[in-house]
Parts: sequence; structure tokens; C-alpha cells
Amino acid sequence: MHATKMNQLIQQLETYTECWKQFNHFVNVARLKKFDNEEENHFLEVKTVMIQQLELILASIEAGTPTKEEVMNLVGSAPSLRYLSEMNDSALRNLESQWHRLYIGWHSVLGQIKVQRQNQESKSLLSTIFEKK
Repeated sequence: MHATKMNQLIQQLETYTECWKQFNHFVNVARLKKFDNEEENHFLEVKTVMIQQLELILASIEAGTPTKEEVMNLVGSAPSLRYLSEMNDSALRNLESQWHRLYIGWHSVLGQIKVQRQNQESKSLLSTIFEKK
């Protein structure tokens, strides 16, 4: 993978993990049962971005985990803030646990890509130093 593409992918994954933070924020908003239509719409927008970005990321890399199915299941299990606000506490904790596992998984993928970039930069630096003139 070229350095430019790798840097774009890293930026994309960093933005993607921010969407995951927002998703968790909305789970907490739903738990408090204090939200309005604007927040409900924002939640739906965040979910839309998460799914679209997932497709773009998976088109660029082969991430073994988290899987597309895991992400789709999590997002699908939270159709609205109203729905989440009506879930019992145990079900919300289960959703948060699932969210956390996937969130950590995406950070692992991000870390792996950063390691690849670092290795690529090191090789590039070494080839420049030892290049015959």
C-alpha cells in the first residue's frame, strides 16, 4: 500500500472510531431518557456514516475482526434512541459490552495499519541511506 493511501486509511479509521464514540454517547443519552427529535436524527446520521464508512474501509483492507456482520448486528440492534430508552438495563449493558468489544477491535486495526506505515517509512529511510550513488 502506498504511503498516501495508507495515510488516508489511517485518517479514515480515526474518523470512524470517532463515530463509534458518538454511538456510545447516544446509548448513554437513551439510558437517561432525555433526548429530542434533533438528537434522534443525529443518532440516525451517525449510524448511517458508520455503515457507509465500514464499506469503504473493508474495500481497502481485509479486517478479520471486527467483522461486517458484528458491526451490522450492533447497529441493527439500536434502531432508534426511543427503542434504546425502552430497553432494560441488562440489555443496555449487553449492547455496551458488544460496542466496547468492537470499538477496541477497530482501534486494534488502526494500530496495525500504523505499524505497517511505520515499517514502510523505516524501509524507505533505510533504502535512501544505503542507496548506491
